[in-house]
Amino acid sequence: MEIVAMNAPLGAEVRCGDLRAATDAMIAEIRAAWLEHLVVLFRGQQFGDADLIAFARRFGEFQYSTPLPSPLANEGKVKQGGSDERYPEVTVVSNVVKDGVALGGLGDGDLMWHTDMSSYEAPPNQTILHAVEVPAGQGRTGFDNMYLACDELSADLRERVDGLMLKHDATIDAAGYLRKRFSDAAEDVRQGPGAAHPVVCTHPETGRNCLYLGRRVKAYLVGLPLGESEALLDRLWAHATQTRFTWYHEWQPGDVLMWDNRCVMHRRDAFDSRARRILHRVVIKGTRPVRKPGALPPHPRGHTI
Repeated sequence: MEIVAMNAPLGAEVRCGDLRAATDAMIAEIRAAWLEHLVVLFRGQQFGDADLIAFARRFGEFQYSTPLPSPLANEGKVKQGGSDERYPEVTVVSNVVKDGVALGGLGDGDLMWHTDMSSYEAPPNQTILHAVEVPAGQGRTGFDNMYLACDELSADLRERVDGLMLKHDATIDAAGYLRKRFSDAAEDVRQGPGAAHPVVCTHPETGRNCLYLGRRVKAYLVGLPLGESEALLDRLWAHATQTRFTWYHEWQPGDVLMWDNRCVMHRRDAFDSRARRILHRVVIKGTRPVRKPGALPPHPRGHTI
């Protein structure tokens, strides 16, 4: 196995051949690389859904999700579950529409910076995404190192936010669509559905602190006046999404990406609506985010190689 760090603040390519043949020792090395580099890439994997599920199961229990929203979601024309109803663990990220039915969700537009399912009381700790069909040079996925964003907070901003709780809205998805089941949700961000988590969290495995921001839309810092919450969140997001904290992946068919939701945000570039893009996703259960007193030194994967 060869692990090649990206020349970026996060990410590494793991070169280990066919993941379907990975031994327990290889899985342990992959897990260590994932914790060290936050995002790991495997090229050329010939996964079916059963293979994707078998690989993902070696990292924990599955977090099941509802079908990802798409422009057709409110018309009831989104294929339910994964690419095959035998595999409910899998959801499809796709812009492809066949016979008036969307094969998956999230369309072809920009996806804002976000953390998967951050509005859950116990958000998933891991997302694994397999590229089935992707257009060359389009639809890049960006990743943001939230350890580094936390480490490089200014002293005044760190003092202001450490200890605050952030309410993560559940009504809007990463593409900006209103989730159908929340069509009658309260407009006041203080009253809407969603869990509250510490702005600064302590990673349960590495012990390092990181920012946990979820997504910007309809976020609220608990206990603050709305205007103060908005102004402070604007400062946090302007800091956390600087390009010096990020790495962008250009997809190839057969790519598998695995990232740590606890310390990484991600987004997607828009792409040509006429291009076909199909990716299959599974997520692994996590635990409730917490802030523990004190911290170890900064996470080692904080700078370019």
